[in-house]
Amino acid sequence: MPPYRWLFFDADDTLFDYDLAEAAALRRTFADSALPFDEAYGPLYQRINSAIWRRFEAGLITSETLRVERWSALFAEAGITADAAAFSECYLGNLAQCTDLTRDALEVVQALAPRYQLAIITNGLKQVQRPRLARSAVGPYFSVLAISEEIGAAKPDPRFFDAAFALAGQPARSEVLVIGDSLTSDIRGGLNYGLDTCWYNHKGLPADPTCPSRYEIAHLKELLVLL
Repeated sequence: MPPYRWLFFDADDTLFDYDLAEAAALRRTFADSALPFDEAYGPLYQRINSAIWRRFEAGLITSETLRVERWSALFAEAGITADAAAFSECYLGNLAQCTDLTRDALEVVQALAPRYQLAIITNGLKQVQRPRLARSAVGPYFSVLAISEEIGAAKPDPRFFDAAFALAGQPARSEVLVIGDSLTSDIRGGLNYGLDTCWYNHKGLPADPTCPSRYEIAHLKELLVLL
């Protein structure tokens, strides 16, 4: 096992239960906006949001565009008449309140914190990620929070990792392990930057031979054995 000093954790779907947070924030925002909610809106929004985030990660749109376009697209498909920009602001505020963690995340972070420096590397929005981390049980254990919106580049862009390394005090690349659930952003980004990676494959997805991770785990607790 290489002598890692830094563990770079992804946030959503790695430490934070994003599916749970998204569902709760969506329902709450429809209620706050006095709009009727249909169960079909959840899967529809997930499809639209995933496609728009892929465009953002590819550098094709800005975070400002992402914030509003996903709701404009949802409203158009669902036949809803509402202000997408105002809905977006309400939704982000609600999402920032959701601090539910993935299974064993707190226990694992608490066990690793005495032995490693911990950072969060996220493609999320600062309006959500900063207040959510501050409210969460894992917040006190992380000394670095690298957010794509603040950096101006998103994983897997090397510029994102340049900024994250600067925030961490420029450790050697051999001293950093990236841990995340996304092959396209976390694992590919880490590999392209010359870092060891650990794929948190909690959904049992098939491996991608073009994006080989050094380690693969199905449960976060496996990190305690691995490290």
